[in-house]
Amino acid sequence: MQFKDILGQEGVKQQLINTVLENRVSHAQLFLSPQGSGALPLAIAYAQFINCSNKLANDSCGECSSCRKYEKYIHPDLHFSYPFFASASIKIATDVLSEWREMLLEDAYFDLDIWRSKLSADNKQANINIGECHDIIKKLSYKAFEAETKVLIMWLPEFLDKEGNALLKIIEEPPANTLFILVAQNQEQILSTILSRTQIVKIPKLGDEKIEDYLIQKASLSENQASEYSFLADGNLIAAKALLQDTPNNNAGHFAEWLRMGFSNKVPAMIDFTEDMAKWGRENQKNFLRYGINFLRECSLIISGADDLVKLPHQTLEVAKKLSQHVLTLPMVEALINELEQAHYHIERNANPKILFLDVSLQIVKIIKFKTLPTGTQYIYG
Repeated sequence: MQFKDILGQEGVKQQLINTVLENRVSHAQLFLSPQGSGALPLAIAYAQFINCSNKLANDSCGECSSCRKYEKYIHPDLHFSYPFFASASIKIATDVLSEWREMLLEDAYFDLDIWRSKLSADNKQANINIGECHDIIKKLSYKAFEAETKVLIMWLPEFLDKEGNALLKIIEEPPANTLFILVAQNQEQILSTILSRTQIVKIPKLGDEKIEDYLIQKASLSENQASEYSFLADGNLIAAKALLQDTPNNNAGHFAEWLRMGFSNKVPAMIDFTEDMAKWGRENQKNFLRYGINFLRECSLIISGADDLVKLPHQTLEVAKKLSQHVLTLPMVEALINELEQAHYHIERNANPKILFLDVSLQIVKIIKFKTLPTGTQYIYG
């Protein structure tokens, strides 16, 4: 993995390169980023650059013996640790190392759900257990086989329970030429004892324009479709790629029409609309609801006078402004978002889509037309 293979993050790339060229690589680093921002690929590219025997000014060479092994994730001094689903035959991370390498070779942008799908997880909980901690200590106690620096990349250290304290000594006082890189998404879920022993590298989420350009160039989407998907992904390249697997829907147009029908109290039309939505398939329904939630959050910014923060695609910005100026209020927006979030929750749990969307449609009528706001009512969809 080279820096040039990673989407965006030019500032972070240069920061990491400078630490190597200026010989100030911290032995324990925490790459902290939102999901889908490229933290894991950055960690791998950083490690490859550190051990490249023919470094370029801004990247590893990609051709030396070390780089070739890094590209296949088989370098003997590159170690990975990650959440896994323990069983009688799977006790430590290396027991599923072949699946891990296969996952990385397929696409280094993935989340825990995608990783779970590669394993026989059933209903097990993922974790990084005490056996894995002991295996890490054992591996790093050996001398490097051929590289100048041994590297351990731990993906999602949030899954280290209190047993992770077994790693404190080796993180604080590692063997010579050993680098720890922890790749995390939620700082609050990491053991404070580990957190205090690392140097944090904050990686921002990707800009909408970066994802939009990626979708146009790599997936041959139209500018309008790429703009909509980029807005829906909200800086998460994993989510953007997932959207490519679904049948494209005009989420912007459908959602605006849904709100208009609610304002006009066109119940028969809404019933027909819910019949159509029930046929879209679960992933498209979830995408539609996520789009609506994001759209309404942008409307709340317009209502609050924070137009400069709005990032809606141009073709839907005017619609949002009209709704925000003439129809919606902040309490309405809050109530509508709550309804859509509940609906998304129930869709994920196999709710009947006809019943669910009809109920949400009627709630939209109550909220927009009759200004009746729900007061914590719980809905159950069967």
